[in-house]
Amino acid sequence: MTSPALPGWSAAAADLPARFLDRRRPTPVPDPYLVAWNPLMAADLGLGVDPGDLVATLSGNLLPPGVAPHAAGYAGHQFGTWVPELGDGRAITIGALPGRDHVLREIQLKGSGMTRWSRMGDGRAVLRSTIREYLASAAMAGLGIPTTGALAITGSDLPVYRERTETAAILTRVSPTFIRFGTFQWLASLGEREAVRQLADTVIERFFPALLALPVDERHGAWYAEVVARTARLMAAWIAVGFAHGVMNTDNFSIIGETIDYGPFGWMDHYQPGLVCNHSDWQGRYAFDQQPMVGLWNCSRLGEALYPLVSEPAAVAALERYHPTYEAEVIRRMRDKLGLITVDGTDADLISDFLDLMQATGADYHRSFRALSRWDADLAASREALIAAIPDGGRLDAWLARYAARLANEPRPAAQRHAAMLGSNPKYVLRNWVAQDAIGNAETRNFAAVDAVRALLDDPFREHPAFERFAAGPPAWAREIVVSCSS
Repeated sequence: MTSPALPGWSAAAADLPARFLDRRRPTPVPDPYLVAWNPLMAADLGLGVDPGDLVATLSGNLLPPGVAPHAAGYAGHQFGTWVPELGDGRAITIGALPGRDHVLREIQLKGSGMTRWSRMGDGRAVLRSTIREYLASAAMAGLGIPTTGALAITGSDLPVYRERTETAAILTRVSPTFIRFGTFQWLASLGEREAVRQLADTVIERFFPALLALPVDERHGAWYAEVVARTARLMAAWIAVGFAHGVMNTDNFSIIGETIDYGPFGWMDHYQPGLVCNHSDWQGRYAFDQQPMVGLWNCSRLGEALYPLVSEPAAVAALERYHPTYEAEVIRRMRDKLGLITVDGTDADLISDFLDLMQATGADYHRSFRALSRWDADLAASREALIAAIPDGGRLDAWLARYAARLANEPRPAAQRHAAMLGSNPKYVLRNWVAQDAIGNAETRNFAAVDAVRALLDDPFREHPAFERFAAGPPAWAREIVVSCSS
């Protein structure tokens, strides 16, 4: 069956050869209902409709005419171990819609039933995990970091068993493409070198069109170098906003440099460089401070899959530029957080010592930077607010003296600097306890709470006095929150 015609729908680009796809329709759920709806994403897709009219489509029960739903295969290194075949085990791409930039966005239903790659799973997602990904993608977008989008959540009272019996939910994910590093790894592992080349050419044409001006024999190396650079900049963005992904497998890395596949993620509360947000990651492979190195490791694995399309010298040259690209981006972002627009050779030490101070005092990462955004050496009250965030007056005052000397070389007036810093240091991030608060409300059918948090995360730099409590550190009950690969 198909849904009533809606403007703009088309078949998503099936960039993989047909033999690597599972042409599969979503499995219907009983009595679906709307849980959450992102109006910003809807506007970007030109969906000026009542979201209630789309529930059947977004639950996978009725599809628009002319679409060609499919799941895609890939492989990958999971926690460093090669897994030769993975694939979309619970996600089905149903079609595509054009964005306001006229670029098609693929529409994928995550949790919409079994596929060829479901293995022993049921192909479903639960309300808890779906809300987390819906809110995380909004949080990343609000922070200006490349990410897959989320249009909606639909739910059903269909029981799904994880650690306990929960209800089914389906997330509508949105991205120009869901091609991953692992897509290329899978084709290469099967000896499908021509398919690798064809997929690379398609990706370049669709998402890296500026490279088409290069001679053919230079194009693939330049493309790989750009993928490496985007990955380095993405890792820098994660570090600067205190975000830990939790499952940085090669199959969870987007070929266009977006954050993808939110599972056991976490935003920093107390500053802990070794934060491990994934309870399943008992070795700490994907700890917060390991993310830049893992990004490089994943890029290396992609380079192996692209050989000989990308020559070894070209791949090595691209990988050698990863660290300089990462370092330049992370220090640029950290300078923004400190309100610095000039460059000084002492900045790296100034930034590092502020982070060390937060770690030593158990300070909250985001509240500390937010308080620093209002600090003025001539205002005692601003120091008191900072002391409340970083409770070590002696060490803090010593650092502030160095910071004040550095600011003396800045051309901007203090008021302009404060405004810029408040636009770089969010008051609100998706802390685990905030996500759990929204989940708890949704489990009692208070679905409005989910989009209230999402609206807050859409604009995380404003004060939002009515939501002040969501800027606080974790309450006592939040110590019991555990997120793992099944979350």
